[in-house]
Amino acid sequence: MTDHPITPPPELVDSIWNQFKTGSTRNLLTSEAFREAITKASQWGADQELEACCKAIDNVPGRWACSRDLRHVRRPAPPSLKEQALALIDSNKPYLDDTAMDTIRRALEALDD
Repeated sequence: MTDHPITPPPELVDSIWNQFKTGSTRNLLTSEAFREAITKASQWGADQELEACCKAIDNVPGRWACSRDLRHVRRPAPPSLKEQALALIDSNKPYLDDTAMDTIRRALEALDD
């Protein structure tokens, strides 16, 4: 494979590989582990591309806020616990599973009495 700016460094590849190796199934990746590995590598590549775009924008005179805005749009902060709980309640699902109930419970427990 030729070097490319988006090629993950060997340390990242080794880290991903070691994360999913097990003693009994050495060198065998499950489909879920494979998806997680591909997702991690893809995220790394996407982050490299975003940073390269932001760096290019920063070099344009008079565009000081553009890279910050681009980063904010492309890597938004995850929703707060309150926003997650409200989205679950607003989803109008006839049944909320244990994960949804746990999210709502944690949001309520975070409130001051």
